Amino acid sequence: MAFVARAADQPNVVFILADDLGWSDTTLYGTTSFYETPNIERLAKRGMLFSNAYTAHPLCSPTRSSIMSGQDPARTGFTSAAGHVVAVNLEKTLAPNARPDHKVRTPKSVSRLDPKYATLAEVIHEAGYVTGHFGKWHLGREPYSPLEHGFDTDIPHWPGPGPAGSYVAPWKFPDKLDFDPSVPEEHIEDRMADEATAFIEANKDKPFFLNYWAFSVHAPFDGKQALTEKYAEKADPKNPQRTPVYGAMVESLDDAVGQLLDTLDRLKLTDNTIVVFFSDNGGNMYDRVDGIPPTSNVPLRGGKAMIYDGGVRVPCAVVWPGAIKPGSNSDALLVSTDWYPTLLEMLRIDKPAGYHLDGVSQVPALQGKDGPRESFVCFVPNYYPKPGTIPSTSIRRGPWKLIRFYGDGPKLTDRFELYNLDSDIGESKNLAGSKPQLVEELNTAITTYLAETEAAVPIPNPAYRPGVVAPAASPKPKKPRTRQSPEALFKRRDSNKDGHMTLEEYIGNPDGRNVPALTKQFNQRDRNKDKRVTLEEMKEFAQ
Repeated sequence: MAFVARAADQPNVVFILADDLGWSDTTLYGTTSFYETPNIERLAKRGMLFSNAYTAHPLCSPTRSSIMSGQDPARTGFTSAAGHVVAVNLEKTLAPNARPDHKVRTPKSVSRLDPKYATLAEVIHEAGYVTGHFGKWHLGREPYSPLEHGFDTDIPHWPGPGPAGSYVAPWKFPDKLDFDPSVPEEHIEDRMADEATAFIEANKDKPFFLNYWAFSVHAPFDGKQALTEKYAEKADPKNPQRTPVYGAMVESLDDAVGQLLDTLDRLKLTDNTIVVFFSDNGGNMYDRVDGIPPTSNVPLRGGKAMIYDGGVRVPCAVVWPGAIKPGSNSDALLVSTDWYPTLLEMLRIDKPAGYHLDGVSQVPALQGKDGPRESFVCFVPNYYPKPGTIPSTSIRRGPWKLIRFYGDGPKLTDRFELYNLDSDIGESKNLAGSKPQLVEELNTAITTYLAETEAAVPIPNPAYRPGVVAPAASPKPKKPRTRQSPEALFKRRDSNKDGHMTLEEYIGNPDGRNVPALTKQFNQRDRNKDKRVTLEEMKEFAQ
């Protein structure tokens, strides 16, 4: 398919997507006294801060799919964090049966970003941009990776839901990725920022689309020791945000954002670069770190995996030099599906002919005009054991938010909750009983939208048995994994088999690789500084 750009001289794009970063996890909204995010705040002051920005779903894969495809989870069928599962499913359908303790039958989520979609990256790439993806993807491994969806570069080319093993090296990325730490105890976000910086430097004279989808602050919960100790000193037992390692993780994310901004400044690209900061869902409040939740989304209710605002309202800021007044604010309703048409309009790129978009362009809001959205439907049709999510759909229209909980009322009927977010941002006062006409009106709008998207809507489970609890599945034994031995690594890289590795052999094909980082690794292993590495030196370094 062909895409046409209407202008040759285009601005660059840096799209920063945090992972599991809640609305109250930054200093943007005055909701935290614990976390420190001066660089994210610096970014927001360069452009516009949105206070009503939402993800299309409270989990990562569906939201990421909505950004890349411009289509809602209700339409694509991507309704769970399934991008890493082994089974490939591209068809949305209801599961054939349900557990006896589940009141409704729910959809089986799509598990890959189908190549049938004209992704945002593909459209931008076809318009002449160099495209690079750095960090988490979670929309499928080959043939569904970023490299098959419009990106020239994908580092570390990892399909998992979080960093492999840990944030602080040693990591557990497969040896075939050849993604070793540059220095001992390297933090993955530092490394990804270095990789992204190298991409910007290499393409500073070309229009580029940098998709920086951070690993932070998704589990596993570990961080730099010095930062963890810093936040341990700050922790207040009366503050729901008091987990030291999470504070360290937020600061490492903020440092990466700062490095990207500094790189744009240093290369004098700031005035011609659009920057987006967003998160894929709300903060994780259901896991436990040393007995306490990782974070809190207060004043919002709930968090990750929940349909309440704590799960779907996220931090959002946009920098558009020359078009947005720095330090401006917007209360316009924005949804993750909107990024696709918004960025295309900002870049003056035509959308693919005949391609359906659920998103709408937010350019009017960015220009200080009224927002283009009147409502937003969020489709969350699955059960999630943590944090006990009930299949549901919500609609936000103006200050009103209606939630339909499937099969959770008497005799497996639907149950409703209605909130006025202007006066009750914490969704604590259910007004459904006192406003039946508004409930009916908004519920009809939900039904109409789900029919239009041909959503796989939950239905009553005829096998439901009150009080019956399905037996827990036995955990699968994990296969022990050992890192590649120095002997195996040396054998693979000593291409001419002369018993020594040169720097060129160590790097291999330099395309898409962080040559400075690999050079640093080589020099660390070259103990006698003769510009050749022996097997003995490899073994010494591994000890």
